[in-house]
Amino acid sequence: MRRCSWLTVPLVLLAAVPAVAAQEAQDTRPGIAVIQFTNGGSYGQDKENFEALERGIPGMLISELSQNPAARIVDREQVQRLLDEQNLAKEERVDAATAAKIGKLVGAKYMVMGSFVDLYGRFRVDARIVDVETSEILKVVRSDPKLEKSTEMFHLLQDLAVRLMAETKLPALSHEASQANKAKNVPTEALTYYSRALLYQDRGDKTKAVEFFNKALVAFPGYAEAQQGLRKVEAS
Repeated sequence: MRRCSWLTVPLVLLAAVPAVAAQEAQDTRPGIAVIQFTNGGSYGQDKENFEALERGIPGMLISELSQNPAARIVDREQVQRLLDEQNLAKEERVDAATAAKIGKLVGAKYMVMGSFVDLYGRFRVDARIVDVETSEILKVVRSDPKLEKSTEMFHLLQDLAVRLMAETKLPALSHEASQANKAKNVPTEALTYYSRALLYQDRGDKTKAVEFFNKALVAFPGYAEAQQGLRKVEAS
């Protein structure tokens, strides 16, 4: 991953900083933002599926992290909009210092960034926790090697979210929430469709986004995140 100096932030984004700061002052919970992940060199699937996972993994981690009421989770689209404004995601120029600057703009205390590799169905995710104040990488959290099959992606990301919460010193989920999580199992097919929907949503392709949110719901009818995404795109 190439390092770069921070590009000039558009004035319209800087103008929004006071509003974000005011919101943060009202909500004292630590803010966590998840930035687009990078493909570490995957093989065995359609290239666009891997490109979609760069957006889908953050989306799925955000869904899991947001179940902890002790944290304030920054909306994925807000972070992605900043990446797109700076043309950073396309050229893979996001390092810890850049992630920290984006984190300050969105009022986050921690930024989560990382990479994934899918080698013909063997899946691994490495997540890095960045302290927004210092730009320091506090911890690298790797996915459980016992959950390396791509068919176990949902449980892998659930487990990763729990360990990310532990490393940011958030209180653990309640017993009831933990039990509900264990009972939930979104099939990888639905996660893949959901990721594709987010990719098309970010590209501004509403028709394709709707198509893939619907495919995710066919694969897993109770997929709340896909339902929410579909409603948001249809209302836009």
